[in-house]
Amino acid sequence: MSSTPEKPGDKSAQRKGRAKPVWAEGLRRMYDEVVEEQLPDDFVALLKKLDENGDRQ
Repeated sequence: MSSTPEKPGDKSAQRKGRAKPVWAEGLRRMYDEVVEEQLPDDFVALLKKLDENGDRQ
């Protein structure tokens, strides 16, 4: 993000006008699903243990 206005010939202005590739929506859905997944209980326990050990130091 720049503070200078975009010129019609700028590549960034051209990219904004382009259609998204066909695979982009599928990739976005997959990313969103991964972000929404719950952490496994053993991983949460490990993180808590690491937090406790970090507080002692």
